[in-house]
Amino acid sequence: MTNDQLKNRTKQFSLSILNLIEKMPNSMSTRVVINQIAKSATSVGANYRAVCRARSDREFVAKLNIVLEEADETQFWLEIIEGMKWINQSELGSLQKEANELVAIFVSTLKTVNNRLNNN
Repeated sequence: MTNDQLKNRTKQFSLSILNLIEKMPNSMSTRVVINQIAKSATSVGANYRAVCRARSDREFVAKLNIVLEEADETQFWLEIIEGMKWINQSELGSLQKEANELVAIFVSTLKTVNNRLNNN
């Protein structure tokens, strides 16, 4: 997958999360979760763009770790939404799948780059 493809994929993920939260009920607890998931999901795409501008492998790793952290946090908030049954599982399933795939991509990329750094 190219950097541009992953930039687009992370942007689409952000947009999908924003569309999801528009469907959530309005309560004190949902507002807290909405705020958190909106920040973490949009940070995935925004911070991935910073990864693409990294000037060294070490900077790349540091920035990609932030992206991984935000993607993992987004997974957590999706689990909370699922547990609270604020959105039906059929709508959440594709977002959870995409979050899992993005985390897997970032973990794999980090392992590859870290192995390269450790072998030099």
